[in-house]
Amino acid sequence: MATIAWIGLGHMGGPMSGNLVAAGHEVRGVDPDPACRVAAGERGVRVVDTIAEAVAGADAVFTSLPRGEHVREVLGGDGGVWATAPTSALLLDTSTVDVETSRFCHEASVERGFRFVDSPVSGGIAGAHAGTLTFMLGGDEQAVAEATSLVEPMAGHVFAVGGPTMGIAAKLANNLMLFVSLLGVAEGSQLAAHLGLDAATFFKVASVSSGDSWPLRTWYPVPGVVETSPANRNFDATFSTALAEKDLSFAVAAGDEARLPMPASRLALEQFQRLIDEGYGGKDCSLVVKFASADGRIEGFDPGA
Repeated sequence: MATIAWIGLGHMGGPMSGNLVAAGHEVRGVDPDPACRVAAGERGVRVVDTIAEAVAGADAVFTSLPRGEHVREVLGGDGGVWATAPTSALLLDTSTVDVETSRFCHEASVERGFRFVDSPVSGGIAGAHAGTLTFMLGGDEQAVAEATSLVEPMAGHVFAVGGPTMGIAAKLANNLMLFVSLLGVAEGSQLAAHLGLDAATFFKVASVSSGDSWPLRTWYPVPGVVETSPANRNFDATFSTALAEKDLSFAVAAGDEARLPMPASRLALEQFQRLIDEGYGGKDCSLVVKFASADGRIEGFDPGA
């Protein structure tokens, strides 16, 4: 069993690190949020106060952080991973960052004698708890093979997708498809309602027909149809609009660099930004359904609640 440092014990990192504990690994975790620290401790993670304490003698160091700037700071800042971890430790970043940050992490890690694997995940908070996440691993072939064995207790699927930055490339392209699909689900749900279709009946039709998709089956934006839908809980976030905007902006930026037009992605990004401008950045990204309704009002959402 390995000694693992885990930096970032939030909605994803907390349950993921707990699954490593359940698999028999020793996990030392760091997070500034007291509630996250308590929850991780209850999962068996040994919570410590500093990165240096977490990484001392570690075989692997995982990061699960909100944005690229946080990853850069945790790796390269004073008292960060590069300054305090043994160079024998394998570094794995499960965060969703931009391609440039991922490239920087690979190159700067190698310059300092470390091995680095970009290790983003798909499957959301439910998948993190259930240990059914999809991992997309990018890096040196030997490092990726080592990473594969480490992530298996957290995973339903593990893919070695290529060299450095190919993991994050797969994640950004996947999330682009997710969010464009979400707009179709939002508009289809509202058209079906306007035409008089029963929501539960139409969902059953679409879920076994060509309209099927992951956001339809997981986030159908009408209450009482899909148990996991945020529409059942006033669109409280399972995947916040702010995070969706972040991920999609990274994908669009990568498309800009490749000179791709990406009109559907830009429309989705514009709608997420509108939600943020209206003060709903903390609500679920499926709240974009309000832009598909005739008057902005939708079943299951009370703006004042």
